Amino acid sequence: MNGVSVLPVLDGVSRNPVTVTVAYRVVPGREADFHSWGWATLRTSARQPGFLGGGVLVDGEAEWHVVYRFDSENSARTWENSLVRAEWAARAEGLAQETGRRSVTGSKAWFDSQSTREPLPSAPRPPPKWKLWLVNMSAVFPPVLLFNLLVLPYLTDLNPLFRTLLLCLSVTAIVTWILMPRLQRFLKKWLYPPLQALRGRHKRRTA
Repeated sequence: MNGVSVLPVLDGVSRNPVTVTVAYRVVPGREADFHSWGWATLRTSARQPGFLGGGVLVDGEAEWHVVYRFDSENSARTWENSLVRAEWAARAEGLAQETGRRSVTGSKAWFDSQSTREPLPSAPRPPPKWKLWLVNMSAVFPPVLLFNLLVLPYLTDLNPLFRTLLLCLSVTAIVTWILMPRLQRFLKKWLYPPLQALRGRHKRRTA
């Protein structure tokens, strides 16, 4: 299992800390989104009483783990049952499915599990704006062109306001549900090269 750098310890190491590891099966093509979700969840958890740190770990093609560390079992249980935790879990729908959960008490298990992991960047950087612009243009231009060539000639008598509204509704629907997801999957290696390099190194070490 490869690990990313963990959140810094916010409090002193307690005598009976609890480490909670949650395993996920990530939807293919949504790894970068899940990675961002995991770190956003950890940043939110950092505001919870008793939170000591955590990390996002990747194991294999689609097996990911989000690790949380608390100063006591009571703090971990309070976090598990919190509304904030439930809200962030709901946001993971469509990105990944939870496949398991493990809780370990004590400091030794945490440090032993981290000692064999190679430090990696905490989160993938967002793509450059010019790449995002190019992807957006590639998704928007074809439906706009087709709409102007095939549909608008038959709507010349329609009020310009409604004609423009129909154009916007049609194009945004096609881009959002059809073109953009496919473009993101097709160009993910180009948009997120650090994350793909991480997975490539993992495959080579596994082989």
